[in-house]
Amino acid sequence: MKLNRYALAAFVLLALALPPTATEATDSVSGTYGEAPTLEDVTPIADIVANPEAFQGREVLVEGKVQGVCAKAGCWMELADGEGHEVRVKVEDGVIVFPVAAVGVNAAAQGTVSVHDMSRDEYLGWQRHLAEEMGEEFDESSIGEGPYQLVQIAGTGAHIDG
Repeated sequence: MKLNRYALAAFVLLALALPPTATEATDSVSGTYGEAPTLEDVTPIADIVANPEAFQGREVLVEGKVQGVCAKAGCWMELADGEGHEVRVKVEDGVIVFPVAAVGVNAAAQGTVSVHDMSRDEYLGWQRHLAEEMGEEFDESSIGEGPYQLVQIAGTGAHIDG
């Protein structure tokens, strides 16, 4: 009987030491971050990317798979539509924090589209900053000729599926 108790205790300790399964990790990110989206009509990410000026200042609801999240502060997430189009949803630092574990999960986010024209130097600085955030090397030669724009959604909230 003592052997069985020790075996059970060892099993429990081992189970507690193992990392959560993929399902458990995904379930932990499910929920609403910030304000719950209220718009009913979804604006395709492809439409925003194709003609950002038409959406400047407009409140939109976008849906897609989370492709990336700011690893330092959770202050942005990239949503992709599955057809190669992506848009960044940026929120106020510390007010809404998107979980890094949301990568690969479907989400809906609401906010206002902003379009910022940049000089080449500003754009290079921005790309350098992004690479630094992701812990990647920045290769200036990978940046083509302009025009240079930053298109993102100033997010008020999102719902991440689990």
